[in-house]
Amino acid sequence: MFSSRLSLLALTTTLALVGCSGGATPESETNGERTPSQAEAQTGPQSETDTSLSDPAEADPADYRDEAEDIVAGFSDDELAGSLIIGTWDGTDTRTAVDMVEQNHLGGVIVMGYNLPENPTTEQVTSMTEQISGARTKGQPVSIGVDQEGGPVSRLSTAALPFPPLMALAATEDSDLVTQATTVQGTNLTDLGFTIDFAPDSDVTTGPDDVAINVRSAGTDHKDAAEVVADAVTGYRAGAVASSAKHFPGHGRLGVDSHESLPVSKKTIEELEDTDLLPFKSAVAAEVPMVMMGHIGLPDAKTTPATLNRKAYSALRDTLDFDGVITTDALNMEAVPQNLGGGETVKALAAGADIALMPPDSAAAQKAIVTAMGDGTLQKKDVVKKSERVVAMQLATADAQKSLKSNDESAGGSGTSEEGSDGSADAAADPKKVLTEVAEKSLTVLKGECSFAGTDAISIVGGSEKEQSALRKAAEDVGLKVGSSGTSVSLSPKSSAEVAVGTAAPWTMRSTSASTAVTAYDSNPYALRAVAKWLKGDLDASGTLPAEYDGSDKAPDCG
Repeated sequence: MFSSRLSLLALTTTLALVGCSGGATPESETNGERTPSQAEAQTGPQSETDTSLSDPAEADPADYRDEAEDIVAGFSDDELAGSLIIGTWDGTDTRTAVDMVEQNHLGGVIVMGYNLPENPTTEQVTSMTEQISGARTKGQPVSIGVDQEGGPVSRLSTAALPFPPLMALAATEDSDLVTQATTVQGTNLTDLGFTIDFAPDSDVTTGPDDVAINVRSAGTDHKDAAEVVADAVTGYRAGAVASSAKHFPGHGRLGVDSHESLPVSKKTIEELEDTDLLPFKSAVAAEVPMVMMGHIGLPDAKTTPATLNRKAYSALRDTLDFDGVITTDALNMEAVPQNLGGGETVKALAAGADIALMPPDSAAAQKAIVTAMGDGTLQKKDVVKKSERVVAMQLATADAQKSLKSNDESAGGSGTSEEGSDGSADAAADPKKVLTEVAEKSLTVLKGECSFAGTDAISIVGGSEKEQSALRKAAEDVGLKVGSSGTSVSLSPKSSAEVAVGTAAPWTMRSTSASTAVTAYDSNPYALRAVAKWLKGDLDASGTLPAEYDGSDKAPDCG
């Protein structure tokens, strides 16, 4: 599988042996310096580093360290503390996010689904990101992050292109297509004004017992997952967004969701080195700029999440030789104490984090960092190094995005419109064609024969009304009749039918009584259109099942 990545895996093995977001106030004065106007800020701070990037993937944070040192040297303690925080806010008022960045000097914010209106438009999202981008001072670009993995973790809803989860990309067994797809996704996010995508999920799933990750993972095989993760990181770099491999040291084998409480690994990080750490190693080898530390207890620290565990950060630095940015997982999750008044942020930074993501109270977190620098809990020189690391990544991302937009303008237009374009930096990567190819190549037979004779009419049972309606539309679009007769198709394992169609993790269809079952891994329009074409007999389901579980042996090899 993914033979083009064998050399990369060899490299990761060598590494092992060596060492989971109102408007800006124009012309305002902050600490004696002018805050850039919104018009200036939307183009991003002008980097002093003359990189002359022809390819956004060439942007290397290491090349921006000197400039970052100069910028950070001018920070006050308040600005230094805030530069390490990516905050969150409640509600849909963008002014709240802008005020947070301005008043607490935050390094950035993350946009969640609850910050957007229902069914948001592209224009609504770009308006939000444009306003937030102008809020930071003194040359540090504002990080605007989002959890946009695809599939079940797609915070931007209707404002972004509909991507499937990583497991669907893995099912294609096509390295180039994985990279092409994540390039398209990264470019789409760049066009929307985002600088960070907290993806790809680099966990190895156990399948049905995995309550938090499952289909977000590339699969149950650590070597295959490592190849997919590396391909995805390469794509995000080409799409000019900073990606973040998550959730170190691996959440996919744990039966507890860290949003709710603290899961505990049965294995030490050393024992995971040749298995669950492989996707993180391959991400580092592919030059991922950021790794997310997960809220995961370890055998020798069962009550302390890795996000607050110095040994976990040391392992990431030493075992993977990673010198990029380490971010915590969201600090407002229940796996972390929620009553520390900013103390959780200080503990995370003291343990080794560079970015405190979503502390419960960003203002309190900033004040706690300043206090900790004053009383010696945090050494200021260490905080400075963290900030330099973060700012270097932000500068590199800003230049990568300028390069992408420049290339796009030279080629004649954006390549991320869902209608497609012949003029992006990767002109062949027409988003509509790429999403269609992913959907068709990932469609996987779970039960029955590889070939399906096809039908002219279907009846749809089971599943939600929304999914039934979406499948109906897809079927009618390809010329199938949909009614009460014809081949019966169930969207649920609980409903009897001739054919079962899964739109989530493949093991959710284990109990179906249908003689034929396929999975599309997702219910986005492209995935369901591929299902409809297969039902009509116009498409062979050639996807390869990326997961082993009780019952997976029923799936034929159709690749």
